[in-house]
Amino acid sequence: MNSHINKQVEIRELGLVDYQSTWDEQERLFAGIVDQKLQNRTLPDEAQQHTSNYLLFCEHPHVYTLGTSGHVDNLLVDQNRLTNELGATFFKIRRGGDITYHGPGQLVGYPILDLDNFFTDIHRYMRLLEESIILTLADYGIDAGRIDGLTGVWLDHADGPRPRKICAMGVKASRWVTMHGFALNVNTDLSYFNHIVPCGIADKAVTSLAAELGHAVSLADVAAHVRQHMASLFDMELIEKTLERS
Repeated sequence: MNSHINKQVEIRELGLVDYQSTWDEQERLFAGIVDQKLQNRTLPDEAQQHTSNYLLFCEHPHVYTLGTSGHVDNLLVDQNRLTNELGATFFKIRRGGDITYHGPGQLVGYPILDLDNFFTDIHRYMRLLEESIILTLADYGIDAGRIDGLTGVWLDHADGPRPRKICAMGVKASRWVTMHGFALNVNTDLSYFNHIVPCGIADKAVTSLAAELGHAVSLADVAAHVRQHMASLFDMELIEKTLERS
């Protein structure tokens, strides 16, 4: 199968797009990769086709999502207030992690990768996702890192007085194909986190790149840094995909 390894990753910049349609697109791409893998098992080596890889970048309108290990009690507002006051939606989804918020000014990345093209190690996959964000923040002069036992990327991570999360992560993998990913707070309205227990962790704060730097930051520039670091860490060849807008 080594002759069929594909390290090309198609980049798709989706812009501001609603959560449901992006979830549907993830599911479609994910299913296509899994189907190809299953088909390859029935074919002789010379007839097998390589599997595709994708990296979606987007922003979402205000939305709260709850992972499979999460508790709905970590959403602190009822459906009426959620819809009518906050203008937000709510989804229960099949990924790791608890509850999190997505909204404008947040860079969301969905790597849909066949890890057979890279390495078959979910722990390593998560650590490299985190590392791509840590290196991106370092490019902006921010010291970020990990906290033992907690996913995502944090500031004041090394026993600092005020640990705060700047990037949440939650992934799903099946047959070594990944979906969901990370949400990096860039210019995010952090008040929306007041309505949840972020990631089920009650005693930790959240922050954003803009809050730390004291000014707004270009989301496109941040995405470019993340792409560069992911390409290096995963040994990817990034391929641009221009989507037609109707």
